[in-house]
Amino acid sequence: MQIYEELVARGLIAQVTDEEEIRELVNNGKATFYIGFDPTADSLHVGHFMALCLMKRLQMAGNKPVALVGGGTGMIGDPSGRTDMRQMMTVETIEHNCECFKKQMSRFIDFSDDKAIMVNNADWLLGLNYIEFLREIGPHFSVNHMLTAECYKNRMEKGLSFLEFNYMLMQAYDFYELFQTYGCNLQFGGNDQWSNMLAGTDLIRRKLGKNACAMTITLLLNSEGKKMGKTANGAVWLDANKTSPYEFYQYWRNVADADVVRFMKMLTFRPLDEIAEIEKWEGAQLNEAKDMLAFDLTSMVHGEEEAVKAQTAAKALFEGGVDLSTVPTTEFDKAVFEGEGMGLVALIKEIGLVPSNSEGFRTIEQGGLVVNEEKITDKKQMVTLDMFQDDALLIKRGKKNFHRVVIK
Repeated sequence: MQIYEELVARGLIAQVTDEEEIRELVNNGKATFYIGFDPTADSLHVGHFMALCLMKRLQMAGNKPVALVGGGTGMIGDPSGRTDMRQMMTVETIEHNCECFKKQMSRFIDFSDDKAIMVNNADWLLGLNYIEFLREIGPHFSVNHMLTAECYKNRMEKGLSFLEFNYMLMQAYDFYELFQTYGCNLQFGGNDQWSNMLAGTDLIRRKLGKNACAMTITLLLNSEGKKMGKTANGAVWLDANKTSPYEFYQYWRNVADADVVRFMKMLTFRPLDEIAEIEKWEGAQLNEAKDMLAFDLTSMVHGEEEAVKAQTAAKALFEGGVDLSTVPTTEFDKAVFEGEGMGLVALIKEIGLVPSNSEGFRTIEQGGLVVNEEKITDKKQMVTLDMFQDDALLIKRGKKNFHRVVIK
């Protein structure tokens, strides 16, 4: 099976503009393709993970990835999928986030010997003369057509700023610049980017002529990446300081039964025929499949050694033991728990075991909260210094979620 057919079989392709040309390009290793990453945080998250895995697959098939970090577009903010305007970031924050992205991407993509390149659109967007840009690019965009795009339609009722309205032009210009400078002939993105991506393809074809960009084609990645990595406590990050290897492993170990094979196809590099056999598994065997999924992905992000530690800890917790070295830990100043101390519900919310106070109260009501092996029944329970054992407190929510609180 060639790479394009494999991407389809793995459920990664949603929409394409020129399928026959794309198949020919990708299967013969002639694609120079880009995926953009706007630096809205100082770490990539699980939502980006699918894109990184895709880039690795295509590179292994002989194609050349271009990792585009949005140092320029990040100053505007993508309105796609948003009901309100993104918070403006400082130049310093954007530059810091871009540097963090570069380090993380290097764990997935081989940038040696020009096998891949990393670029920052700040290099060409920040130096644009606005009047010249409008004269050169503006005539190729219809405002009426732009307003029909999903990324803008969803914002019309609450208000769309002129700042964000420029985003489509900026992203289209990215593809135009990459095509001319690096020979980039293919772009990937999530379903919510379809309008922006088509704008880039159209711009190249209008500016340079149909013959000049016969291989300029747009491929759209399935939007599963947008759904992944969302938990009640926020995003699942690829940075071990934000989401520990154990927490990362547990996220994948706890996916729904219906999702385990689908995620295995999309994200792991296990052969499809092997996954087809796993798809036949039922009952307790699904837990084994989840272990395989969690181990594979934790190894890719954090290395095999950390994956082994996380798997060992997870099994110990499941069997009733606790490997404290791998349990997520939060450190507090001793003074917090002096006197009347701190409310237990407030504490478990702060450390991320529950997303809200109401959920904390509900967990206690349902008998799902245990502190130092004692079930908590009092919703007004306070945490005081005398509850700590060797300056530590072990809290368990449900059967699998542990957190350790230590004091200094």
